[in-house]
Amino acid sequence: MSGSTPEMKITYATMSADQMESLHLAIDEAIERIRPELGKTYPMYIDGEAIESAEQFDDLSPIDTRTVLARFQKGTADHVRDAVRAARAAVTSWSERSWTERVAIVRKIGDGIRVHRWDLAAWMGHETGKNRLECVGDIEEAADFMTYYCDQMEAHDGFSQTMGKLAPNEENSSVMRHHGVWAVISPFNFPMALAGGPASGALVAGNTVVLKPATDTPMLGVRLHDIVTEAGVPPGVFNVVTGPGATVGQEIAENPGVDGIVFTGSKEVGMMLLRENSGRRVPRPVITEMGGKNPTLVMSSADLDKATEGVWRSAFGAQGQKCSACSRVYVASDVCDRFVEQLVEKTKKIKTGNPLKRDVWMGPVINEAAVKTYERAVQEAKHAGGRILTGGRRMTEEPFRHGYFLEPTVIDSLPNDHRLFVDELFVPITVVGKVTSFDEAMRLANDTEYGLTAGIFTEDEDELAGFFDRIQAGVVYANRQAGATTGAWPGINPFGGWKASGSSGRGAGGPYYVQQFMKEQSRVRIY
Repeated sequence: MSGSTPEMKITYATMSADQMESLHLAIDEAIERIRPELGKTYPMYIDGEAIESAEQFDDLSPIDTRTVLARFQKGTADHVRDAVRAARAAVTSWSERSWTERVAIVRKIGDGIRVHRWDLAAWMGHETGKNRLECVGDIEEAADFMTYYCDQMEAHDGFSQTMGKLAPNEENSSVMRHHGVWAVISPFNFPMALAGGPASGALVAGNTVVLKPATDTPMLGVRLHDIVTEAGVPPGVFNVVTGPGATVGQEIAENPGVDGIVFTGSKEVGMMLLRENSGRRVPRPVITEMGGKNPTLVMSSADLDKATEGVWRSAFGAQGQKCSACSRVYVASDVCDRFVEQLVEKTKKIKTGNPLKRDVWMGPVINEAAVKTYERAVQEAKHAGGRILTGGRRMTEEPFRHGYFLEPTVIDSLPNDHRLFVDELFVPITVVGKVTSFDEAMRLANDTEYGLTAGIFTEDEDELAGFFDRIQAGVVYANRQAGATTGAWPGINPFGGWKASGSSGRGAGGPYYVQQFMKEQSRVRIY
């Protein structure tokens, strides 16, 4: 992997025209650079060794399923056990390094990600179907997670603090210590940021890591191992096991040598991990981020140009495959018709196609299961009297016929208690409902088991204050044109959910996140 490191900050929402041109030129070069690598077979990494399994699986591109991007190892429960043993054997030497030394190494990992950003982004475009800016943003976010968690260690002096005294001859302190071995189970939609972010939090705190990347997107997890090794992380400290959740993920959940788990994915799997943890003889920390059904409120005083821009960007960014996607909108009845008209007009302008091309904004969804979810939701909406205002179909004509391409879809005229207002779909669909008051909008917004993100568009200060005070969500935005419910960034907007969206109450990229990878020890010394 190779690439330049221009002095620019690339996020999901902030780029100048000059930066955009530089990005496109760099991605064009990277796409050509990695082309000869397509179709190769990659190992897992356990204790610094490249490991092959008896079986492999093909990593197919959702852009064109005839394209085999690479072949990866179908890991087994025994491979997980080997990885956990290796990680446990490496814990003592890694944790006994000074926290400043670990910080220096993790910073090098972040720097390495930035050095290789363009090749990593090109691989991600092939593998996830996200557009260029989304891919580069994912890579940059992973590096910024690492930088921020290192900053937190430094700001808190390694999380060691002198406490008060009960007598003049005693010394009391609070010290945060590592747990041991952490498993990171990362999702397909942010395969670098949500693998590298939690892994770096664990590493900088003195833990070792076993990473299981999503089966749909294993490449970035394996590439991360390369960068971690380049940064000087010793063998056994960071291990990667690829393979299906039914075997690899299940063994991680059940393995007694795993001292903590970070999981990002479905509520069903996250709750299973939490239930499994409650039955253990010795409990362990389980950090889950389990999705959302994120509302946007558009009130009578809203700037509708700003509101429609924010909604379509949040609803259809990454094909709606973000846990923060704006999948439901509650609009004041007196402005609803105008809001819908503008939203549909902007949605129709979205260019869907091969996301490796610079002028394409929306690529394919990840797999056939996502297509089925989308098609089922559209049919349910029609049967319930909903109006498909735009979109509503799979794109099967050339050049889309061999990929998972769906039209961005806006639906209205459904009852506000319909399933599409309730269940997370993870596809490019947003539903619009009318409300007659701010109180009704708030009640509907909070009437969900999820509580991840939420947004509002209003120029009324009382509504704005009421929204922030009453909304039941961990990440909330007001009048955000760049994304009504999306766009959190490390050190800027901590990202974590309430209710069924998350189990820890502490946001990734926030000031309290890295402490979760440590446990407090109160020390008393008498002289």
